[in-house]
Amino acid sequence: MATSQSIQNNKAEFEGLSCQASEYLSDNILPSLKEAYLFAEDIYGSRKYSENELLIDHQLEVASIIASMRLDIESLQAALLGRTIETNSSDSTINSIEKKFGKSVSAIVESLSRIGAIRFNPDLDFQAEKVRKMFLAMSNDIRVLLIILADRLHEMRIMDMPLKQKRGFAWETLDLYAPLSSRLGIDWMKRELEDLSFSYIYPEEYEALASREESSLHDRSIYVEEVKKILTDILTEDKITNFRILGRPKHLYSIFRKLIAQNIPLDKVYDKVAFRIIVHDVSECYKVLGHVHGLWKPIDGRFKDFISSPKSNMYQSLHTSVVGPAGNFIEIQIRTEEMDTIAQEGVAAHWAYKEGKSVSQKETEMFQWMKQLVHWMQELKDPSDFMDAVKGELQRQDIYVLTPNGEVKELPQNSVSLDFAYAIHTEVGNHCMGAKINGKLLPLKTPLHNGDIVEILTSTNQVPNRGWLTFVQTSRAKNRIRNWLRQDEMAKSLKLGQEICEKELRKHSLSLKKIIKTGHLKEILKKAGSNGLEDLLCRVGAGKITTRRLEELLTPPEIKEEKKAEESIAETFLTEKHATRKPRSGDAIVIDGIDDMLVKISQCCMPMPGDEVIGFITTGRGISVHKTTCPNLHHADPARLIEVNWSSGAHGTHQAHLQIFAQDKKGLLVTLCNSITTDDANILHVDTHTDKNNLARLNIKVEVSSLDHLAILLKHLRSVEGVLDAKRI
Repeated sequence: MATSQSIQNNKAEFEGLSCQASEYLSDNILPSLKEAYLFAEDIYGSRKYSENELLIDHQLEVASIIASMRLDIESLQAALLGRTIETNSSDSTINSIEKKFGKSVSAIVESLSRIGAIRFNPDLDFQAEKVRKMFLAMSNDIRVLLIILADRLHEMRIMDMPLKQKRGFAWETLDLYAPLSSRLGIDWMKRELEDLSFSYIYPEEYEALASREESSLHDRSIYVEEVKKILTDILTEDKITNFRILGRPKHLYSIFRKLIAQNIPLDKVYDKVAFRIIVHDVSECYKVLGHVHGLWKPIDGRFKDFISSPKSNMYQSLHTSVVGPAGNFIEIQIRTEEMDTIAQEGVAAHWAYKEGKSVSQKETEMFQWMKQLVHWMQELKDPSDFMDAVKGELQRQDIYVLTPNGEVKELPQNSVSLDFAYAIHTEVGNHCMGAKINGKLLPLKTPLHNGDIVEILTSTNQVPNRGWLTFVQTSRAKNRIRNWLRQDEMAKSLKLGQEICEKELRKHSLSLKKIIKTGHLKEILKKAGSNGLEDLLCRVGAGKITTRRLEELLTPPEIKEEKKAEESIAETFLTEKHATRKPRSGDAIVIDGIDDMLVKISQCCMPMPGDEVIGFITTGRGISVHKTTCPNLHHADPARLIEVNWSSGAHGTHQAHLQIFAQDKKGLLVTLCNSITTDDANILHVDTHTDKNNLARLNIKVEVSSLDHLAILLKHLRSVEGVLDAKRI
């Protein structure tokens, strides 16, 4: 049971919350807030949230933060009741909440309970699970996320947890919750979360920076007043009235980031003060901008017009940086009163309580990005990929690019025209063959800039390729390209697998249709460990089922009986744990534990016995063998790489690419060819090129018997008069 002292404290805290709420809620609504408080107090009792705080105290603080954002009564009730289901998970609790406070409050509390059940854990799987649940919940009701952010803010303010957890908790806040606040446009919360995180992650740097800023406070205050007076005089002279000018220092974490990014000392950070000019209407915003640029020199590349092109969270303002008095860089934002409210409160400004309006009436297009985010992030199953995509999406710096008809698309900095194509629609991206940027036809990898007008050119013959992944920037584009490549690879594997199986079955005068009719398919799938016929065919086409295993699966029982003795020997051989097949005469490559797999030497790097090699499992074409240094493997899927070795009995001829640089002169090619044939090597192809400096480059494809043979050949080529270098490529 709670003590009488704690009860008194709780009542005092609730009175404070009730007073906050009474500033904007109707008197007839307030009793339902007290009803939620009494319900929560009864369930929480004396349970502790942390070592030094009762659970009811924590929930009152969360509700107070929600009240400071002037959110509706349902948000306040849900904030108070947020952990009641965790505390008492009986059906009666859930039913009572719905009966007393309605379905909306009950749904928010249930979502908060599912998310809150996953306590802080630095493990990636735990983080990914919590974030997935959070995004799913917020896509249905944004108030879930607003309460979660308020909860996190209070936790950061008290940081009542073991020391070893504090830094990890702060990193999670900085990586996820502060960017979420920013994306929702809640600027004051973003700044506080960043500064609190900064103080725990880099305590020494925080203290040093805070001390330096404190010592310069007096001089900075004088400077702020000087700038405000100059602006006030010129705006008053132009008969602009009802304006406000605010000057504040930038928060510590933003200054720290600038110090790190630019590798400069604190005294070189000039724009430590930001000014905000708030006027009556949009026309005055542009008029004030003209005065500012007339007073002080604007800094190139630092002007942004978010009034004509609002951010996705509906943020609007004019941004400019100028060289102000005393040569200091100052940042100035210009906007209307309504824009300023949205800039400070973001999403919360749209959900703030207004008499006579329901929550459903206030939902706007600004929430579409969240639903889109949830939609495509559900496709990322790997926790690491998922968390990277989330952080990348939330922490990105945006640019604003236009379609030819004026529609604005918001993209991360450094995005290319192919990212823009996928931002329009998946099919536009998949069939994108080119792009016109500001009327000029430019490559798909061309970076975009603020204000670019981009026209995407498409063709039904164009499809994604793996090379696109090397230059697209957005998680959406990467995810869509990977999906297409996966499906395309699966389709090819399915077709090839069907052809291979049909070919194998024709040996026994059978077909897949006949196998299905006989009822043997179920047994075959069970032995193959496949979920269905399509899965079996895909695995065959992808080379995951060897030809010997396939023959074993598809051979009719009566024929198996005839080969029982042979099968017995084969089974004994295959069940040896570390068995390596004995290479047949003429085999060049040995693959541990695998028999009868199609193996080919890749033509890109042409390895030969003596080179360090590795195998790559191709789609339906067996294994291709590459040198371990082959550049084509840099972006290969590690799961498809397999260890291979040269057979001790490898023999025959092997191909190699030679590159020769020489001073061009009459008879050079004949001399080189004679040297190659004299060394008993066979010439397969010759390609020559001569530059303006009379330097010849020859690419020659030859056949040699071994690395030693190749070394002798290169040695003799280098000794030819006029040859500057000869090497294998």
